Amino acid sequence: MGWLWAIIVGLVLGLIAKAIIPGKQSLPLWLTVICGMAGSALGNGVARWLGVRDTKGIDWTRHVLQLVGAIVLVALGDALWAAFRRRRTTTRV
Repeated sequence: MGWLWAIIVGLVLGLIAKAIIPGKQSLPLWLTVICGMAGSALGNGVARWLGVRDTKGIDWTRHVLQLVGAIVLVALGDALWAAFRRRRTTTRV
């Protein structure tokens, strides 16, 4: 069940990150989910490093850090994906 939640959270965070990043992204959905999952893990790690523990109620700090991690990784993933696609199309000539 943990993997299912990781995929759902990755999908939601990845789609929110794509909506926040200006411009059109060419990142496919499967890679968006992976970047969202990795961003969530990155945000959790940063929250743990900052000393944010489980709180009673909604843990806004952890959620914001997860979203920031997803935004960074989706933007980076999109740039790498676009460079890979450009390189792949120019070498096929």
